[in-house]
Amino acid sequence: MTLSPNRQFRPLPVPSVTVEGYWGDWQEAVCDHTAAALLDRCVEAGMLNQINVDVPSPGIVIPITTWTGTSQMFWDSDLGKSIETIAYSLYRKPNPELEARADAIIDMYEKLQDPDGYLNSFFQRIKPEWKWTNLRDFHELYCAGHMMEGAVAYYQATGKRKFLDIMCRKADYLVKMFGRGPGQVRGYCGHEEIELALVRLSRATGKEAYMDLAKFFVDERGQDPKFFIEEAIAQKRDVRGHQKDTLGYGQSHLPVREQTKVVGHAVRAMYLYSGMADIATEYHDDSLTTALETLWADLTQKQMYVTGGIGPAASNEGFTDYYDLPNDTAYAETCASVGLVFWASRMLGRRPSGLYADIMEQALYNGAISGLSTDGKTFFYENPLESTGGHHRWTWHPCPCCPPNIARLVTSLGSYIYGVADDEIAVHLYAESQARVELANGAKFTLTQKTNYPWSGNIDIHIEPEAPARFAVSLRIPAWAHGAKLAVNGKQEDIAALTADGYVRIEREWQKGDAVSLDLPLEPRTLRAHPAVRHDAGRVAVMRGPLVYCLEGTDNGAGLNSILLQRGLGQAQTATIPNLRGAIAIDIPVLRESAENWGDALYADKAPQTEAEQARLVPYHLWDNREPGEMLVWLRER
Repeated sequence: MTLSPNRQFRPLPVPSVTVEGYWGDWQEAVCDHTAAALLDRCVEAGMLNQINVDVPSPGIVIPITTWTGTSQMFWDSDLGKSIETIAYSLYRKPNPELEARADAIIDMYEKLQDPDGYLNSFFQRIKPEWKWTNLRDFHELYCAGHMMEGAVAYYQATGKRKFLDIMCRKADYLVKMFGRGPGQVRGYCGHEEIELALVRLSRATGKEAYMDLAKFFVDERGQDPKFFIEEAIAQKRDVRGHQKDTLGYGQSHLPVREQTKVVGHAVRAMYLYSGMADIATEYHDDSLTTALETLWADLTQKQMYVTGGIGPAASNEGFTDYYDLPNDTAYAETCASVGLVFWASRMLGRRPSGLYADIMEQALYNGAISGLSTDGKTFFYENPLESTGGHHRWTWHPCPCCPPNIARLVTSLGSYIYGVADDEIAVHLYAESQARVELANGAKFTLTQKTNYPWSGNIDIHIEPEAPARFAVSLRIPAWAHGAKLAVNGKQEDIAALTADGYVRIEREWQKGDAVSLDLPLEPRTLRAHPAVRHDAGRVAVMRGPLVYCLEGTDNGAGLNSILLQRGLGQAQTATIPNLRGAIAIDIPVLRESAENWGDALYADKAPQTEAEQARLVPYHLWDNREPGEMLVWLRER
């Protein structure tokens, strides 16, 4: 078959896709509970007092720490992501009360904004003397980015321009401030985010200056002289910062096209690479794509958990050494996996590729959605792959970046399912959904997926063009889907002959009533880690389709490490788990070591007795949604 050439594939707008089924249930939970809870907890934390000029300044609410800052500096970003979540939720379920609350916050920001366009509640109301004194640590541009994303989403959801106009004024201010011209600042943010936000703002408004500024921030990062060192010297600060490798921590140690190893803070890295991928797509920049391909291989082949979790260390919320993937102490921040989904989606901007879409699915279904409970009320910040029973979901966090991040991803999921080029639609993810599409070549059609994925691998796709039209439909065939079957209008097709880069590309003149049937086998399977991953030596992980499975104490009792999986899963059975939205469990015969006749010795020259048992594995992303207890992903194998 002919590969899709490198060209521009862009996601469908959120309003163009209706999501039901598995992801529809998650969206319902966010609409019914999470969106309002985000605002409630922002209010409880005192965030509105910081932006409301009609009340006295609250001062420092969260104490300044060793890095000379406070997470209170990030409050604008939390509100921006919360408004973005509300915007997406309004597509699915109108909520006048929630919309009015968002409008009131936007009114406060309008009143707070300086005449020149500057807007940041912390540096206007709490510490104005710190304004633009520490781009490395103080997150001014990061907060602006999240507010821009919220403004674009809110405008698209409601048609109200106020927040969009506010953030355009802020962007105009930044266009004047940053650049290589006389009097401009050749700097960038210590925590990347502004780059991808400016791309979204440019796409929404058509203003090329915003896209050019995003490109400037990408191109300038890591150039000599190192901006963060120069800034620290000018401000009489210690150039070493608060991290052992300050420049690597924020991916500013080298120009981005020269970076070959993924280092530093995991979320920052994912946001940077997402922005780079956007710029590569918009400017057809092969030099950025080449750098990103190298970084992608480095991450996914040496530094990523089987769940799509990334960043094993709490000390830097990020990366350490190759193959350093401890399970019980895994940090694997929810935001980092959300960021990996962002990056993977943007890597699909130049062509459909299973290399990126498979990882997007893996991170989405395991490392990201694990951060949200099924009722949308509680969250994970860290996502270990083993717990002795002390790790549980919480209602809020001193640095509450993860709840709105996973919520906005869930409610905008429609834009990750599909990508469109001038004469092609690519189906990256399988989900019960309906997409309303208009291609640049004039084709208008509805594409409907009927499926119970990921619990079932049967996917029926119906194409309904307004008039017969020629275009291509590309369908991802996951690398794990051995024996997948494809039929077009009931006629079986040779998948192997039609597949390249992980996608089947079907180009034809489509008629009303045309249908494609795809069957992806969902047989349980075991995976083993690279031999250099010492933490998983002698152990296996169990997967079914895109889902990683785990043992939970609520099904299997305490002492999960005493369970021995026998080689092969031929006797595995599946069953529906009560009260978990039709989720599928895997039941399998195992052996369990017993200490009953061991005696008092701590060490002995004998093997423990074993007893035959039946163990139940459940999807990892659903753990800690029932009774609290132990959890284990990597099982010992006999």
